[in-house]
Amino acid sequence: MKRQPRQLECISVTVPEDALEAYEAALDSVCETVGFFRDHATGAWRVEGVRAVGAREPELIGALALAAAATGVTVTAERAPVQADGWLERTRAAFPEQLIGRSFAVRGTHLTGAAPVGRIALLLDAGLAFGTGEHGSTRGCLEAFEHIAYRRPRRILDLGTGSGILAMAAAKTLHRVVLATDIEPWSVRVARDNARLNQVRGLVRPILADGWRTAAVREAGPYDLVFGNILARPLRAMARDLARNLAPGGTAILAGLLRTQARDVLAAHLRCGLTLERMIDLKPWTTLVIRKRGFSTSRLWART
Repeated sequence: MKRQPRQLECISVTVPEDALEAYEAALDSVCETVGFFRDHATGAWRVEGVRAVGAREPELIGALALAAAATGVTVTAERAPVQADGWLERTRAAFPEQLIGRSFAVRGTHLTGAAPVGRIALLLDAGLAFGTGEHGSTRGCLEAFEHIAYRRPRRILDLGTGSGILAMAAAKTLHRVVLATDIEPWSVRVARDNARLNQVRGLVRPILADGWRTAAVREAGPYDLVFGNILARPLRAMARDLARNLAPGGTAILAGLLRTQARDVLAAHLRCGLTLERMIDLKPWTTLVIRKRGFSTSRLWART
């Protein structure tokens, strides 16, 4: 007798970033697989989980209620039938291979075969579709890093690491230890999983940290390279701390900026004595490459 395919359904909620972790945990507690997707226009996150139709319904209701109580964000869960494997196939289709600059190939785990010859493969789980290189800010950071990697920076920090893609790119290119920090526990977890997947677990060190306010971040400096793919407001607020914690001759790659925001962010860093080296415009996103004046020991090392 032929077995009938299971009937599956997708449970989804759309929440702000500060509620993402709680709702992802809620769906993860009752669903067989969970993914989350960012709307870069609004900043909201859509969390989707797949389960057998009606499975563990009382637990789902309780988990969503706990998430609402913990975050103060109450949303209505949407339900839609899906074909078996349909959700994963849709997720995979939305995450094709990304070739960035001359050096990198960002690939989902669903892709078969080797990366293009001469490129460094950065592997990410297709079900965790953020920080994939598809977004202009991530792409701009990778292109900027490609231009400055020859300096061989030794002390490297990735502020707001997210998926860990920038930290992994630096670790794979330079074979250096990279401190990868994020304020969100789920990002730290994902970055750690991705580092393991990319076989750089010993080089990428994800930690939970509130930027420069965390002593461990300050004490590991001064840094030859800092990635800051965050948002305009925190980047402006951290300009003075960045200037203090960059090594002489050090570089910072700042992104997450709309073109209209880049001028204010740059001005804040210029006031702190930093200089603009390069601006990468991938409309509507802009990436800033700034430097601290002074002698870079890592640059001398690269030439000797």
